[in-house]
Amino acid sequence: MHKQIINSETRICKAIFPNTLNANNSLFGGLIMQWMDEAAYIAATRFTKQRMFTHHVSDMKFIKAVVPNTIAEVIAKVVKADALRLTIKVTLIAEEMYDDNCYTAAESVFTMVALNEQNKPQKLQVHNLETIYY
Repeated sequence: MHKQIINSETRICKAIFPNTLNANNSLFGGLIMQWMDEAAYIAATRFTKQRMFTHHVSDMKFIKAVVPNTIAEVIAKVVKADALRLTIKVTLIAEEMYDDNCYTAAESVFTMVALNEQNKPQKLQVHNLETIYY
């Protein structure tokens, strides 16, 4: 199970360009949420090898603005698994392009659920799955 958790960790990097900025010259919050949801979906799919969907998002925190000339790295990790759902912690780290400074810009928790062929929720089909907290 530990190897499955490590192999499902997902990292997506994005350069912050002018077309991603809002009127305050910082990254759009909606775009941050989109990138975080995408990373959570990929991590959940890697972990379960099933069709997954976002059931719930909680504790969404915008901690510090992401500004031009930064690289945003979205990191999604499975932190809890039970028979019906996965809990994925997602963090966005901002790295200044021309300096060594990095900071946590946003974080959230995504609850992901598996879908069957009729697009209805179903149990996770992960071997030897118990309620596990990581």
